[in-house]
This record gives sequence, C-alpha cells and structure tokens, in this order.
Amino acid sequence: MDMDKLVSLCKRRGFIFPSSEIYGGLNGFWDYGPLGVELKRNIKDAWWRDNVTFHDDRSTLSGAPARYEMVGLDCSIIMNPKVWEASGHVGGFSDPMSTCRQCKRLFRADQVWDQVKESEWLKSLATAFGPGPEGTLSVFSGNLMEWANKKGKKLAPGLALVRNPTVTLSWVVEHLEKQPNERLDIITMIQYLATEQFAKTGLVLPCPNCGGDLTDPRQFNLMMETFIGAVRDDASKAYLRPETAQGIFVNFKNVVDTGRVRLPFGIAQVGKSFRNEITPRNFTFRSREFEQMEIEFFCRPDESPQWYKYWRDTRFQWYIAHGLKSDRLRLRDHDPDELAFYSIGTADIEYAFPFGVSELEGIAHRSDYDLNQHMKFSGKDLGYLD
Repeated sequence: MDMDKLVSLCKRRGFIFPSSEIYGGLNGFWDYGPLGVELKRNIKDAWWRDNVTFHDDRSTLSGAPARYEMVGLDCSIIMNPKVWEASGHVGGFSDPMSTCRQCKRLFRADQVWDQVKESEWLKSLATAFGPGPEGTLSVFSGNLMEWANKKGKKLAPGLALVRNPTVTLSWVVEHLEKQPNERLDIITMIQYLATEQFAKTGLVLPCPNCGGDLTDPRQFNLMMETFIGAVRDDASKAYLRPETAQGIFVNFKNVVDTGRVRLPFGIAQVGKSFRNEITPRNFTFRSREFEQMEIEFFCRPDESPQWYKYWRDTRFQWYIAHGLKSDRLRLRDHDPDELAFYSIGTADIEYAFPFGVSELEGIAHRSDYDLNQHMKFSGKDLGYLD
C-alpha cells in the first residue's frame, strides 16, 4: 500500500484528520478521530501496563539481571529554559537547513536527495535522457531541450535547465566533452542540470520542490519558542519541550526522596513533545507535535552493560508480542561513528514503512551524562546514596 492510499484510508475510517482542516490545515499537526483516539489510548495503556503497572512480572519473568522498580512521572511541557541549556538543546539541537533561491522553501540539507528522488519532476526528467556507455548517464541521449520547454516549466520551473535551457545544456555538453571518461550517476547529472553555467562554487543541489538551487546549509534550532508573562523579551523566553527525558532527569532527586526507590529502578513518562521540523513529511511519522513513551533506567555503573542488553532485547520483543511479527521489523545497533559522545551503545528498533526504513524506538546507554550536566548547571546535588 502506498502512502496516499494509507492516508486516505485513515481519514475515511475516522482514525486521523489533518489539524484545522476546514481552514486549510497546518503542516505537521494531526487530529485523532473516534477510532484513532481509541487505538492511541490502547497503545499507551499497553505500554504503561507492561512497563510500569506490572513491571514486577516483567522483572521476574523476562530474564532481567535482577528485580527492579519502575515508577511514573507526568512533567510539564514548559520548563525552566536552563534545563535545555544544560541538556545541550539550546546550543546543539539543530538541523542543517537550506533555502531554495527560487521558490524560497526550506529543506533539511541532509534529506534533500531523498526528497529529490521522490519528486515528480525528477521522475519525469529521468525519461528525457537515457543510459550512456557502460550504464552511465548521458546528456546526449535524450531530448532535454524539449522536456525543459514543456514538462519542465510546469514541474520544475526553478531548475537551471528550465530557466535557461540553451546556456545550461551548452556548458554541460562542453564540460563533458572535455572530460569524456567521467562517469555520471543520476545525482551528478541532476546537479549539472541544476547548475548555472558560471557557478563559481561548484555543482549545486536542486530543490525538491521546483528544481531551483539551494543555499549553503545553516543550522536551524528545532525547539519551539514561546514567552511567559506579559513582556515579550529574551528574559521571558521559554521552549516547548522537544523530548520527555529531561523532565525525568531534573526530577531524579524528587523521585528518590519521595518514592524511596532503590537501585536498579526506572522512571517512565508518556507525554507530548514538540519539534519545529523544517519539512514535516511521511504522514504522522515526522510531525511537529507528537507523543512519546520513554523510560530512563538507573543502575550501578558496573551493571550497566547487562541492563543495556536487557532493555535492548526486551523492547524489541515487546513489538513482536504486540503483533509486529514481520521481516519489516529489525533491531539495528549503531556503528561507533554514529554514537553520541556520551553514549556507550545505542540500538534502533526500525520498521520498513511504505516510505522507507525508519526508527520506531531507540535504546541508548547514556551513562551518567545527563545527571552530571544538571548538577553542573543547577548547583544541586543529584547523587544517589545507597
């Protein structure tokens, strides 16, 4: 089933609707209908029941290294801005962003090619030129001029080939004649056709929307800003939380003191998070408002490798137990060069969606980085005394 059919089905059956649809909707926001809200509640209830309410059964029957405790929290969406300074979100929670010089739309620079490959203009353009020697692509083997003057004007008006076909094709042909042995893949060929003749910065990236050239990437913070109080200035600036984890860390001492929990123990939370995604897409998968279910687990340092393996395997089995028995589901360990500087190990539970393989859940060994950061920034003792 392709994505268009899936989205249409979900709406017809009352699972999910575009938010404020009668006013044209709002990109990246969704409303859950009568069936959707029940499905969502069932998933959250199952997660909470298995991981919090009946955690004793899991800790004794699922091969856990030892018995453990699990308690819950429900933290506020807006927290003191210093929380996000300590966590690194203010300075480092950002994506590389590029702007199309023609249509002015914004794109995540690290996702441009994935979106270009899905674009209608690329699929159409691919029919205008054919394979060259040994499977390479050739600008000589198709009628690119005709495509530029007809279909291109409708599908990719910002593409250099469309804006100035004669000049663009002339300099591409001239360049290829000077380098006859250059092998061209689809990406390189499209870059040539998106580049003005006298570009001084090398080949440019094409815009997924109109084919225009993109600016150099610049960092774009993903946190949504708001203001608290009557005055709108930097002193009143706050953020909608981009994740639920930090509420757990800043309440660590409160939970230890009031819950009298003993190591090993976990703190769970279910709640809304917000990220100002540059290009929300793939239905609800990459949206600006979403719900998270999260556990932070605390144990003695020398026992952490065992617990990491336990949660890595247990969380994967949870999806299988709830019906995702499919070769589309997989558990992937991150390569060393993918790990965050504070992470000892990270694994993603991934699923092959109609739009490609993407993460359902991440299990990370974060060490004591977060608690140490909040001790440093707050000046409060978050140590645990057994």
